[in-house]
Amino acid sequence: MGLSVHDLGTYPIYRPAYETLTNNVATQFLELSVNSWPAGTPAFVKHNVIAEYIQDTSIKTGIHERTLYNTRVKNLSKEGNIWRLETSTWNKTTGKATEKVWEFELVVVASGHYHAPRVPDIPGLAEWKEAWPSRIQHSKSYRNPNGFEDQTIFLIGGSASSIDIAREVGPVAKRVYQSTRGGFMDTPESWLPPNGTRVPGIASFGELDDEPSVAAGAIPGKVVLVDGRVLEDIDRVIVATGYHFTLPFLPRDFHRDDVPREEADGKVLVTDGTMLHNLHKDIFYIPDPSLAFTGVPFYTATFSLFEFQAIAIAAVFSGQAQMPTWDEMTAQYKERIKEKGHGKPFHTLVGQDVQYAKGLMEWVNLGRDPSTKKVDGYSAEWIAAREEFIKTFWERGSKENKSTAEEFTA
Repeated sequence: MGLSVHDLGTYPIYRPAYETLTNNVATQFLELSVNSWPAGTPAFVKHNVIAEYIQDTSIKTGIHERTLYNTRVKNLSKEGNIWRLETSTWNKTTGKATEKVWEFELVVVASGHYHAPRVPDIPGLAEWKEAWPSRIQHSKSYRNPNGFEDQTIFLIGGSASSIDIAREVGPVAKRVYQSTRGGFMDTPESWLPPNGTRVPGIASFGELDDEPSVAAGAIPGKVVLVDGRVLEDIDRVIVATGYHFTLPFLPRDFHRDDVPREEADGKVLVTDGTMLHNLHKDIFYIPDPSLAFTGVPFYTATFSLFEFQAIAIAAVFSGQAQMPTWDEMTAQYKERIKEKGHGKPFHTLVGQDVQYAKGLMEWVNLGRDPSTKKVDGYSAEWIAAREEFIKTFWERGSKENKSTAEEFTA
């Protein structure tokens, strides 16, 4: 259920894709086994090329004919052994929506996690946004550097979108500040534009001096950094701090915004939005494995890894692979929590994606008919090619206008 690539120009979709957005994992490592990239496809391409590849894959595999486009999932709930799915499908010709209730025994959630913007709770930020709504924005709404000429830009966050935006607005802006807390996936400071400066985290956005009665001029307030420095004359603030996990179509029991993530029980899926709880191998919902997820991990070669997840789901749902017991899954999950901690790092596969895929396929192969061909993880050729690509990429460093190697260095 979703939107066809051919409709992208028809509807004003609010999506996190600025005009020059490219993949930060080379296309050769994103290739699906069921569809090759067109000959001559560069390593890095615009987001519309990625969308076309996915849509082409959907058409060639027959998935397109089984997909409901322009459809919103309103509710998903379990009654006995059956999942009830409520949908609303928009007809752009009639201008009306069709409501329908479906029944399924098995459900896969593949809705992604780049939709609900994460905005940090920094003192004063909400007041700045209320007073200057057009000057404070999340990176999700950024499209191009137009309108940033001769301005001082303050970016919050140090990962991919932040560095992309910094490098785009840098040539036209007066100055660019990038505030980070020194996260494990911050891009190198050297990748900032010549007029860019990295600063530490923010203590507060100070009180505004004047009423927002003029459209021109800097925001009449001060940004206080955690090291005591004070920045003034900021024209625009861009919050590039990522996104929350959110599953609004699931019942309240799965969402517990009032519970700290460290106190999540054995049923909840979402607490503060920084992770999905109670998943076996980032895929199967431990209390009820008839609900599965794909596309949860961060910092990996997305499409190819998610294909391995899809193979695992198909094997389990078809009975070719057997789920571990609840006790076994729970023990593994708790051990992973101890090892990786809570939040986004829990789903991060930096340096672990090859072993993760290998482990999934070994599990799948245990239940396969001996007469059928076993499924392997990433090939030796794929691994060697990626290692060489990473080496070449980092040798180029900031000379290339690429945001980060964060995903394919996983």
